[in-house]
Amino acid sequence: MFNLRATEIYGLSSQIQTAAVSIPANIAEAKGRNHLGNYIRHLSIANGSLKELKTHLMIVGRLGYLKEQELKVNLNKCEEIGRMLHSLIEKLSQKKKG
Repeated sequence: MFNLRATEIYGLSSQIQTAAVSIPANIAEAKGRNHLGNYIRHLSIANGSLKELKTHLMIVGRLGYLKEQELKVNLNKCEEIGRMLHSLIEKLSQKKKG
């Protein structure tokens, strides 16, 4: 393992915060869209931000900056949110087709 300078740790922390904030922000923006296709697209963007957050958390865990139990809890929350987003996207896609 190697040590990160404080600025590098801050950078990772900043990326985690940005990804985490963009998930609900994109969901909110999706809800405000008048067209179903745009709604689904923004939910997909939120899902991408969720995957980004999950990746950052795994990196932080591998670098030893997050305890294993904390990592598991946070990754489980990401999985749960991912399932909810996937379900919503699927239901809206079916509605769009029908």
